[in-house]
Amino acid sequence: MDLAELSKMYDFTGKSVLITGGAGVLASEIACALFGCNAHIAIVDRDPALAVPLMKRIAPVGDRAIVVFGDVVKPETMQIAVDQTIKTFGKIDFLVNAAGGNNPKATTSATTTFFDLPADAIRFVADLNLLGTMIPSQIVGKHMAERKEGTILNISSMNAFRPLTRIAAYSAAKSAVSNFTQWLAVYMAQEVSSNIRVNAIAPGFFLTKQNRFLLTDEKTGALTERGKKIIDHTPMGRFGTPDDLLGTVLWLLSPAANFVTGIVVPVDGGFSAYSGV
Repeated sequence: MDLAELSKMYDFTGKSVLITGGAGVLASEIACALFGCNAHIAIVDRDPALAVPLMKRIAPVGDRAIVVFGDVVKPETMQIAVDQTIKTFGKIDFLVNAAGGNNPKATTSATTTFFDLPADAIRFVADLNLLGTMIPSQIVGKHMAERKEGTILNISSMNAFRPLTRIAAYSAAKSAVSNFTQWLAVYMAQEVSSNIRVNAIAPGFFLTKQNRFLLTDEKTGALTERGKKIIDHTPMGRFGTPDDLLGTVLWLLSPAANFVTGIVVPVDGGFSAYSGV
């Protein structure tokens, strides 16, 4: 195989991707990368206004991108989002399940023990991450099943490999996402079509709006105690940047990964490989 053939694997001309939580920090970069590789993209978010900065970035050739309302834990809204995407682009080739997150009320602290965490907060985190991955996979997966081809990419977390302190609900939910990724990969290949692949990436520690001031001091920018522990346990000695995800994402969606399904790839600077000694 020559360079031209290899390069063509990452040209997504004529391909359409639906990205849940697409207005988020990491998801926006994934969307831009896929758009830059000539894909059509549908950004699905429960607050479409958050996608305005993303759409401005791709505005000169923005006819290949749409923003659609959808709440990943409400099947009826996701069905409408999927229908609108198919109506606009004709089909959905890729689903990126990027919606997810934590809830401060489901996080332990110096004043809140595990025994105090309210069930509603735990349920919110479980629903957002697990149901928010399963429901879009059902709806888009059915469309892929009818076409006998497609690729689903889930977003797990380093918490699924090593549960972190404080965030019990989030760690458990992301572990479930990893397990579901493997289950769905087998189901699709055996029961539906071997041309439908399901994989996940597990980002390590990336600075986002959600965690920035847990890991760095808001006033000085210096590492917090928690941030220092993370860097000390990351062999590459830094936090990840959104660009660090893109190579793995593009590979897993591309024909270069045609014989890859049911895996969860850490993108973590070596965090999961390091024992601490």
